[in-house]
Amino acid sequence: MRESKLGLDYKKVEGARAMAGEIAAQVQQFVENYTTVAVERTLCRLVGIDGTDIDGIPLPNLVVEAVSQKGMLGNGVLRFLGVAVNSTGKSPVQIASEIAGEVFDFSSLEINKPENIAEALRPYIEESVSRIRAKRLAREESIKKYGEGSRPLLYVIVATGNIYEDAIQAQAAARQGADVVAVIRTTGQSLLDYVPYGATTEGFGGTYATQENFRIMRKALDQIMPETGRYVRLCNYCSGLCMPEIAVMGALEGLDVMLNDALYGILFRDINMHRTLVDQYFSRIINGFAGVIINTGEDNYLTTADAFEEAHTVLASDLINEQLALIAGIPEEQMGLGHAFEMDPELENAFLYELAQAQMTREIFPRAPLKYMPPTKFMTGNIFKGHIQDALFNIAGIWTGQGIQLLGMPTEAIHTPFMSDRYLSIENARYIFKSFRNIGQEVEFTKDGIIRRRASEVLDNACRLLECVKEEGLFASLEKGTFAGVRRQREGGKGLDGVTRKSPLYWNPFIELFKGKR
Repeated sequence: MRESKLGLDYKKVEGARAMAGEIAAQVQQFVENYTTVAVERTLCRLVGIDGTDIDGIPLPNLVVEAVSQKGMLGNGVLRFLGVAVNSTGKSPVQIASEIAGEVFDFSSLEINKPENIAEALRPYIEESVSRIRAKRLAREESIKKYGEGSRPLLYVIVATGNIYEDAIQAQAAARQGADVVAVIRTTGQSLLDYVPYGATTEGFGGTYATQENFRIMRKALDQIMPETGRYVRLCNYCSGLCMPEIAVMGALEGLDVMLNDALYGILFRDINMHRTLVDQYFSRIINGFAGVIINTGEDNYLTTADAFEEAHTVLASDLINEQLALIAGIPEEQMGLGHAFEMDPELENAFLYELAQAQMTREIFPRAPLKYMPPTKFMTGNIFKGHIQDALFNIAGIWTGQGIQLLGMPTEAIHTPFMSDRYLSIENARYIFKSFRNIGQEVEFTKDGIIRRRASEVLDNACRLLECVKEEGLFASLEKGTFAGVRRQREGGKGLDGVTRKSPLYWNPFIELFKGKR
């Protein structure tokens, strides 16, 4: 058993992990029995159905809606498409176009007929699997050729609303030293139960996540690799009502990092817990196969709850998210579990508490590329103090060996960052990371000191919380407001009407093809 710089009791850690595993298994018992409209639309995309009708409605939505109206969605859209391909000789996208034109004849289908649907769809399935595998291999080859930044990776955002302007800013960020560029989604997209189509030039607070926008951004970053001399990762968001759809779009276009967290959607977007946990399972299977690092959103808990009093809820949620990810076949090396530097700066010894929690998270998840979030809650608009707060955050990040450092902006709480703001943030982090590079190996923590006591306290509280969640179940805990102080009803929220129980005929071969595979 490895030694802890904090003197953590690893028997407690393993006990906490075991409880989180039981909680995740309870969730999975529910998930296995259901599908959703988003999962079925994803399967449409995986057999080549893309594009829109003349009114701009995505073809996957039209197919799934038509199958649902016929009462066949519980069988799975792939069973319907397999039978349709067999009986008509047409491709899935041709069938989708006929459904869009309201000329497809459903009456000719015999869904229960023992036709070889797997053989009918095999070429379309193989094509998507090959394309996603090729994107993953291309990433690995580029990293091998160009290398990438040292950990923590410097993560910055672009958010103009115009994908072409985003591409320019992303290239500028890469030249300035960014290792990960995230395109913030336009406000409210997580609540859309469809994915917009094509390149977009308008958005509020961000840019629409579309497959074409993904392609444009990945191409822009690929173009400057010879100039930057390193691979720069692209991040977007597959949270919300279209988790698996956006996950597969990212996989097809070579994205590297994606926010993927049902708990975030439940708590902060009021998405129905049944819906999003089913969606999350398939989206994570896709991300795992594509080699995409998932980011989870526990850092947001501390924007609504106190970082000192509720730090244990972040650790407990990270442990649950880790176990849910393992069930979906995601290796630890692709788990960007979230936590944050959100202690009240007026609290005496606040930095020591932050350091304790960051070190504790690193020791408990040693192989995960942890996603460390900057201060936001107590940023006031005073850019000088804010820059110092970000500097302390950067010291904690390099000291404790975080994986992905989301850089704070001195203008946080004022406006969407300008390129000059981003430059100052990158300059701040690069200076501190270089100056403090090996401090984690040089400095030890006093036995029975503030830092060790704080870490032990958070772990103990997390164990107690996990015991309660295990006994009552995750769904009941979410109803009680256990995380972030936010209560959500099991039958409430957005998207519940898109959940369907699977029939004995249900078929989804991609789970077996993708899960835990490389």
